[in-house]
Amino acid sequence: MGSERSRKKNIKKYMRTKRPASKIPHRNKVEGPGIWVSCVKGKEKQTVGELYDLFESLADVLYPPSEMKDGVDGEGDQDEDLETAMAKEIAELNKPRNEHRFVNCRINAPCTIFFAVKPPIDPVRLVSAHIDEVNRTGITHTKFVHVFRFSPVWDTCAATLPDIVRLAERLLPPAFDSDPPRPFKYRIQLSTRNHNALAREELYPALAKCVPIDRGHSVDIEHAELVILVELYMFVCGLSVVRDYDRFRKFNVNSIAEAAVARGLGDEADGSGLGLNR
Repeated sequence: MGSERSRKKNIKKYMRTKRPASKIPHRNKVEGPGIWVSCVKGKEKQTVGELYDLFESLADVLYPPSEMKDGVDGEGDQDEDLETAMAKEIAELNKPRNEHRFVNCRINAPCTIFFAVKPPIDPVRLVSAHIDEVNRTGITHTKFVHVFRFSPVWDTCAATLPDIVRLAERLLPPAFDSDPPRPFKYRIQLSTRNHNALAREELYPALAKCVPIDRGHSVDIEHAELVILVELYMFVCGLSVVRDYDRFRKFNVNSIAEAAVARGLGDEADGSGLGLNR
């Protein structure tokens, strides 16, 4: 009973009212950890509002404020009045820009959105939790069907081969760690937007050399356990390593939701809620 109440409480936090894009923290530079999102052309502004509320709700569950860890069951906050809720929203919007957990980076590319993510929030963990929940419930938690695919990146760098190699040398080895050590099958997934300076023929071998060689990791296009996401946008490159990329339809939330509904609203619920056990 207690776990079910907790799950319902988490789901309530997970769903917020969409706010207008003009009220979303923003900047003009793409940098740092973040999440690329592809969406319907012409619906970018509406999607930004949906995503901001979705990400904030996810972060509330995955990274709860320390003051909320008081050991109280928390049922009372379900009856929070509208005035208190609005005061919290206004306080969030009035924070200095560098304190916001999510910032919309305005870019000149149709169908594309980038949200910068403030550490310690892990964009891969955030997206994986959402994907897991959509798979389990068949619910995308967005009001309109605007969002297509999520591509989280741990960090960004200049889109030059030397800079990308340096970033990969820092990010890839920890991603291939395991206890006990074992070999992984992997592949590289490249996405480019407004970029034609680097060819995959030179990028792929350079990235493969950054994968640790002492444990027998191997490239497997069809059955990759780990997928190295490489996101090239103009002069910026983002990088991360994700699991279950093919199982979860390349992180296309609409496809995941449709498949979940077709089989009866997702997998059987295990009570964990919001993918927190990933």
